[in-house]
Formats: sequence, structure tokens, C-alpha cells
Amino acid sequence: MESPAPALAVHVVLYRHTADGVATLLRSVDRAVAEAQDQGSLGSATLLIGDSSPVPVLSPAQVAGLASTVSRCGGERLAYHYFDRNRGSAGGNNDLFRCSGSELVLIINPDCYASPGLVRMLCAAMDVPDAGIVEARQVPLEHPKEFCRRTGDTSWASGSCMLIRRQVVEVLGGFDEESFFMYCDDVDFSWRARLEGYRVIYEPAASVFHDKRLDAQGQIVAGEAEVYYSAEASLMMAWKWSHPELLEMGRHALLASGSEPQRRAVEAFDERRAGNRLPTPLDPDGRVSQFIGHDYARHRFGYDD
Repeated sequence: MESPAPALAVHVVLYRHTADGVATLLRSVDRAVAEAQDQGSLGSATLLIGDSSPVPVLSPAQVAGLASTVSRCGGERLAYHYFDRNRGSAGGNNDLFRCSGSELVLIINPDCYASPGLVRMLCAAMDVPDAGIVEARQVPLEHPKEFCRRTGDTSWASGSCMLIRRQVVEVLGGFDEESFFMYCDDVDFSWRARLEGYRVIYEPAASVFHDKRLDAQGQIVAGEAEVYYSAEASLMMAWKWSHPELLEMGRHALLASGSEPQRRAVEAFDERRAGNRLPTPLDPDGRVSQFIGHDYARHRFGYDD
């Protein structure tokens, strides 16, 4: 007897986004869900929106309007959770994990828009032995990290758009929100999944448009919070994944020539270390972790080459 198609929960964590932008995203996701359901690769779907903004992005009337405009994962299957504090990407998704028990979870950034075949292609890639996480291709700026052309296996999956097997969430206990607020929560999650024997797969046939802000030179524009949390995450990654030499090199570089937010990140990390509030280091033999310069995987190309 053929097993039923898996159920899906879609996670979107907001922070100061617009109601119009959310509506555009949800319509694109609903269309991708419809294609996967029509092809028989997906069962029921639920949309879970978590809001970390200082004030709610969506009013009750707007939530009701969105629920009525998405046909495949709307109505009572659309839920809006206002956190009333900034939970970050890791904490926000952890809160949403507890809101459903679906076999699959799709995490998608609010500045991404789904292609029609996104969900169908992600589900197809997940339907292989030991697959735990499947990552979509971002356009127009594809992430340059290496992947196996035959199997799709890669070092880690970007939280901008990735499909996760529920079993992986249960085994890992979700994201490490105590260590990673905004950045590298996806890298850490992927590496912990690989330590448990799950595969992390990149599926270039599944694509999302990721609306990145670029400067005149084509470089991604980063705000002060992004600079701070990316510096904090780089130090935490070196600590948690058993590379003390990289940690000290990073500390010294940020203190010597970093910006003011980066120096504050070093000070905050040092305070945590002095207070014994850091996680137990993992993977001392480097079985899954990859530290290639400032990257966490070998790259196929660079945008500044």
C-alpha cells in the first residue's frame, strides 16, 4: 500500500517587514504548495507566521484577509504568532516548531519568493535515503558553496529556504538559539544533523528569488545589527566546533581592525566565556565541520573574483 503524501508546515519569521511583502510571499508559497499537491508529492500544508517586530506587522483583519486569499494553506491552516520580542531566526523558528507536528517543515525568509516548482522539487530531493535537510537555490545571487554534482550533498544548508524532516528537529532539539541569534544558526543546525547521520542536500532545480540589498559595487549591504551578529556568530562557530586557534585569530583581528559593532561582539563573547555560558565544543576530529578561510564550505566561485 502506498504511503500517504507528507504534510508540510511553512515557517516565515518576520521582523519589521511590510504587510504587502508578506502577502506577495504567501501567494508565491501557496502556488508552489498547489503544484506539489497536484503532483501528489505533498499532503496538507500549514502556514505559520512568527512576528518578532516591535509592533505587529499584521492586524487581525490583515491576517484574516491573507487566510482567505491563499487557497491551499490558508483558512484555519494559516496561523499568525506575535512574539512581542525579537526572537531572532533561531528562536522564532523554534517557537514555530512547537506549533505543528507535520512530517516536513519549509523555512523561508520573508524576503524570498517561491518559484512554482519550489516545494515539488524540494520534496523530490528529500525522498532519498538519510536526507534530513534540502536547500533551495537562491537567485539572482546563488550561494557559491560547493556541492556534489551527483548526489547534491553539501556542507550546510542556508536558512533562507530549506526543507527539514521533522525527525531531524526532534533529534537535534531545534536550532541552538542560545548560541546563534541571527547568523550561523543554519550552519550549526546542518552540521549537527550531519553528525547524527543525516544528509544535507542542495537542490538547484528548486529556486527562490532572494531580494538582497546591494550597493553600487554589487556587494550585499549589511546594517549594524547584521555586522554585530555575524561577528558574534563567527566567534561562536569557532568555539562550538572545536577550533580554538581560529577563535583567537578572529578575536584579535576584530579587536585590532574591526568596526565598533564587531568589537562589542568580541566583548560580549568574552563575557559569556568568563561566565561559563558557552556550549560544549563538538566535533573535535573535524568529521563534518569545514572552516575554509572565513567560510564554512569550499566555494565554487566568488562574487568579488
